[in-house]
Amino acid sequence: MNPAKAVVLLSGGMDSATVLAIARAEGFETYALSVAYGQRHTSELIAAARVARDLGAKVHKTVTIDLRSIGGSALTADIDVPEHGGEGIPITYVPARNTIMLSVALGWAEVLGAQEIFCGVNAVDYSGYPDCRPAFIEAFERLGNLATKAAVEGNRLRVRAPLIDLSKADIVRRGIELGVDFGSTVSCYQADADGRACGHCDACRLRTAGFVAAGVPDPTNYVG
Repeated sequence: MNPAKAVVLLSGGMDSATVLAIARAEGFETYALSVAYGQRHTSELIAAARVARDLGAKVHKTVTIDLRSIGGSALTADIDVPEHGGEGIPITYVPARNTIMLSVALGWAEVLGAQEIFCGVNAVDYSGYPDCRPAFIEAFERLGNLATKAAVEGNRLRVRAPLIDLSKADIVRRGIELGVDFGSTVSCYQADADGRACGHCDACRLRTAGFVAAGVPDPTNYVG
């Protein structure tokens, strides 16, 4: 019997790499999906290709969607990336990003005949983005099962967010347990062309704290 297929959203960061490893460990044939959405940290896409290869994805696809054309975020417009998020939802929030990415994953899953979509959203050590909450994942799964021919015909979809209630330290430990090379991942919001991290943005701060809390050496390649 052929293994069940799963589409895994893969940004190239530590969370999505761990999710890809989890899907593989559960026996799925994994189809990794990255999105070039106009983000300033394009070195993460290079990292995604590396991670997909190293973790044995059956296929790695990159889809281009121009969110820079609408802007509204420090990641897709000429707005400085803050060193600290500050109060409220930070300017690094990209309007509707996870909704758009999951929609693309939903379409590909239907074409592939996959009934599982994995994503790396996290609601514990994160920046407060509204599209990283359990309520959002649950709502999108309901939408997917209303909107697709596959689900209407009985092949219901599940949206899996296995890291949603884990701390960054927990994610580090789980990834290492599953053989993730975190040195190959890029999380920084403003990583340079070589994937070197700034060490100051929210993503770097959360990532660094995770390795410290896990008691694991940080393999991140920082600028300087």
